[in-house]
Amino acid sequence: MRRRTFDALVSTGGLFLAIVLAVAGGLLVWGHSFAQHNVSQQLSQQRIYFPAKGDPQLKEPAIGNFLSKYAVPADKFGHGLQVTTGSQAYDYANHYIAVHLQGIGGGKTYSEISGEYLAALATAPNSPKTAELGQTRQTMFMGTTLRGMLMDAYAFGKFGQIAFVSAIVSFIAAGVLLLLSALGYGHLRRTSPEAEVLPTLGAHAPAPVEL
Repeated sequence: MRRRTFDALVSTGGLFLAIVLAVAGGLLVWGHSFAQHNVSQQLSQQRIYFPAKGDPQLKEPAIGNFLSKYAVPADKFGHGLQVTTGSQAYDYANHYIAVHLQGIGGGKTYSEISGEYLAALATAPNSPKTAELGQTRQTMFMGTTLRGMLMDAYAFGKFGQIAFVSAIVSFIAAGVLLLLSALGYGHLRRTSPEAEVLPTLGAHAPAPVEL
């Protein structure tokens, strides 16, 4: 194969891949922006706030060790820092809601409390114990639902972060391929039209055997 033909094929292929990677990078940046905007918008609408600075709840190690970094002076409404990002949603779900659910349910999950309530409802529907289990069951349900929503927001935000990192990798790869393609086209212009890719291959080929 002629060297100029080989250089043209390789350089054009590299240029095509660079364009594909650049387009992919642009789409990944859009995906990152879309995910982050939606996570922030959805969380802001929920109006969830971290405990403000000085809140007694922060004295509990299971909460304070993780949420103290978000503790800011309370505003005029008594609110602390609002949860607006995926990482904040993760911390609030696992180091605030989950801690309270552990205390409310005595270490049991919503499904376990619900099973106990249904069993008590079948045997003693009017007892105070059944009513207490019903209230606990409702509280556990609401807390578990909110925690699940926050974890979904965290997961969606994490996908956005992955998309952003992937976009950077795509742009870097596109830049490298673009540079190599430019060097390939430059080499193409300096190559003789008669040059071969492997000019010595024919010289070392074995001679045909005569029978």
